[in-house]
Amino acid sequence: MARAFTQPIAETALVRMTYDEWQAWYDKEAGNWGEWVRGEVIPFMPPLLSHGDIVNFLNRLIGNYSDVYGLGRVYVEAAELWWPDSEAARVPDVCFVSNEHTDRRTARRLEGYADLVVEVISRDSVSRDRRQKLTEYQTAGIPEYWIVDPRPRRQTVEIYLLDEHGRYQELARERSGRLRSRVLPGFWIDPSWLWQDPLPGPYQLIAQNMADPPEPLP
Repeated sequence: MARAFTQPIAETALVRMTYDEWQAWYDKEAGNWGEWVRGEVIPFMPPLLSHGDIVNFLNRLIGNYSDVYGLGRVYVEAAELWWPDSEAARVPDVCFVSNEHTDRRTARRLEGYADLVVEVISRDSVSRDRRQKLTEYQTAGIPEYWIVDPRPRRQTVEIYLLDEHGRYQELARERSGRLRSRVLPGFWIDPSWLWQDPLPGPYQLIAQNMADPPEPLP
């Protein structure tokens, strides 16, 4: 019989649970929010408002672009990525699943990898996002991984693409400073958008900068 975990876990604590216990414990609204990795729960600290603003902006920007061109579906801080070989259940800030991979979506989770994952670094996630998840997502075969670092005096966006050997290579910026997605045909982002206050409107950015229909990738 599974144990009952009814109280939020301290932010610095690692509590051992089975996967089923973690599923029963997880309740973001109640403060039970974290990821399950090899039998341990990694709890999340409440993010800063600026973190949430950037996550919501990217969700709307990528989601609206995907909707306009019928590319797939976007999930924000809600989709569990599950691949049994890694013994991990991750909950990324934003992830995109293309129409070609709808079979990976179930009512409960994404079974297999997403096509694109975005992690926005928070106070407690620097090592997790830059090292642990980069290695896990590479091993899982996630084609495109974004790391957004909004911390003062950093403010960077890095995009990693899988090469032919299954290794991540960082995408070089164009001369204009843009970063162009490989998973989302025709989509690009200017990292400076993320540091504006207030953030620009996603619909306006799409209409002004990405109005031409995307061409299929080779």
